Amino acid sequence: MQGLRRASVRSSSRVCCRVCARVAGACDVRLDCRLSPSPPLSLRNPTSLATMEFWGQSQEATVGWLRHAEIKHGRVAMMAFVGYIVAANGIHFPYDLTLSGISHADISAAGSPQAQWDALPAYSKLQILFCIGFLEHWGENTFALNAAGEKHYMRGGKPGFYPSFKNGGLPHPVPLDLFDPLGFSKKATPEKKAKGLLMEINNGRLAMIGIMGFVAESKVPGSVPGLEGVVEPYKGEVMAPFASGDELPFVSDMLANFPPFSS
Repeated sequence: MQGLRRASVRSSSRVCCRVCARVAGACDVRLDCRLSPSPPLSLRNPTSLATMEFWGQSQEATVGWLRHAEIKHGRVAMMAFVGYIVAANGIHFPYDLTLSGISHADISAAGSPQAQWDALPAYSKLQILFCIGFLEHWGENTFALNAAGEKHYMRGGKPGFYPSFKNGGLPHPVPLDLFDPLGFSKKATPEKKAKGLLMEINNGRLAMIGIMGFVAESKVPGSVPGLEGVVEPYKGEVMAPFASGDELPFVSDMLANFPPFSS
């Protein structure tokens, strides 16, 4: 059994080293050979995902996909964690949200961050979802990646890379990019960039745990030690982007076909 485990570890390390050499040029920059960017930790590959071949792709492409997914989820989780705290404390913009007179204060008064999302008008939710869809499409777009001198992360590109809006041929000028909008990292040394990436991955991992802790405590009070009485309970559906009050096609049928989660 130990021999099989050691063989799996060696196989995973070889795969990651090949990916590192081709994708980033250094194992400790983009894809650490131990599958963990935290130096105190040993190999963390309990499910052997790095030795698999997703969708019939190579192991290198699979590891690139896994690393990119982790970086992306970590970035979203960091924004969500901070956003949850801001919304939960009633911090909001001072002006109106819609032309009909609904203000950010009205949305904030709904209660918890999840309840505030439910309180948004349906078209506000659609605008947010369409914006996310555009950003997702742009990050995966081969034309945009090529214009930035990069490849797809499953084809030898850098996991976590997001192409610039300025070089992709958008018809409307965009003054700021999504990634590094103020250009702080442009003149950074490779060592500083490598250190920043490791910090980003580790902070993203903590943020993913943190935001899921908030969500779990809001649905099942007392389920997360230290958060009982701190996080406001929420009785809605945390996994449903639309609520019963949204007058959109198929929403009522969707909610009817999935019984509510009961704590």
